[in-house]
Amino acid sequence: MRDWLRLAALLGMVSVPAAAARTPKPLQIYFIDVEGGQSTLVVSPAGQSLLIDTGWPGFGGRDANRIVDAAHQAGVKRLDYVLITHYHRDHVGGVPQLAQRIKIGTFVDHGPNMEDSDVTREDFAAYNKVVAGHAHIILRPGEGLPIRGLEVQALAAAGKVINDPLPGAGEANSYCAAEPQPPDDPSENARSLGLLIQYGKFRFLDLGDLTKKKEIALACPNDLIGTVDLYLTTHHGLDESNAKALVWALHPRVAIMNNGAHKGGSPAAWQIVHDSPGLIDLWQLHYAVEGGKDHNVSEEKIANVGEDDTGKYIKVTAERDGSFTVTNERNGFSKTYSTKK
Repeated sequence: MRDWLRLAALLGMVSVPAAAARTPKPLQIYFIDVEGGQSTLVVSPAGQSLLIDTGWPGFGGRDANRIVDAAHQAGVKRLDYVLITHYHRDHVGGVPQLAQRIKIGTFVDHGPNMEDSDVTREDFAAYNKVVAGHAHIILRPGEGLPIRGLEVQALAAAGKVINDPLPGAGEANSYCAAEPQPPDDPSENARSLGLLIQYGKFRFLDLGDLTKKKEIALACPNDLIGTVDLYLTTHHGLDESNAKALVWALHPRVAIMNNGAHKGGSPAAWQIVHDSPGLIDLWQLHYAVEGGKDHNVSEEKIANVGEDDTGKYIKVTAERDGSFTVTNERNGFSKTYSTKK
């Protein structure tokens, strides 16, 4: 009977409910393992793609290959936007190799390099060689990208942050009083281009490698962001970032740590995220050797459990109602988080 109805529908003999025909695709987010760097692929329900950072150079094109593989998994043949949060090698270094493997539409960044470092100047120059001839957007706090069906807004860029609270935010942050005053950071980390991505009720925050002084500017004395559903731990889960006043004000339901086996996942930062009010689960790209058994999650939520270079990703699919599912590529373990009440 079902086969007959399907054939009849194709021939126009019976109608298919319009709602069923227009069921929207979910938002897809791939947290790609680039061994302690960052590369996050966002694919909108309409099929537009945004890649945030490109991982490391070298290694025979390892990181570029992993990005292209994830893009193919998502049905993407062209990267509409490649956004570079800042010009450190583990974020921008993979651009030349990536551009050799997949077509790129528009590059997005915070503007010129602002760090007095030979290696950063070198990587910025290599990046600019690839950007030449492509469309290029410099994004400032409060500005966004035109991706159909999504709201993509910069919250921090080039050392500045948004001035006004986002809708629903702006309340005094009670966690600020106990937050130590952090030092100034002259590096590119503090200039990171940080994003809030919204799909209906679903909110995802990625602040690149933003360090504590700029994080606190977003959270104190008033919380400018509000709560989020999904939080990518800032700066690979290092202690220089993930200020408690910010993380706890966000009340993330789920956090994902883009650490490596020997980079990120620092015990103090891990604990702040783990103890965040309202957190249901923390997932990790790697087992953090420094953390030991007390500062790593259960293996089912870790994409790469050993020190071997296996390159497994974590995938998130999100619906407009705010529900979402997280899947570990290594073992197929998956968990769905319902709509926030």
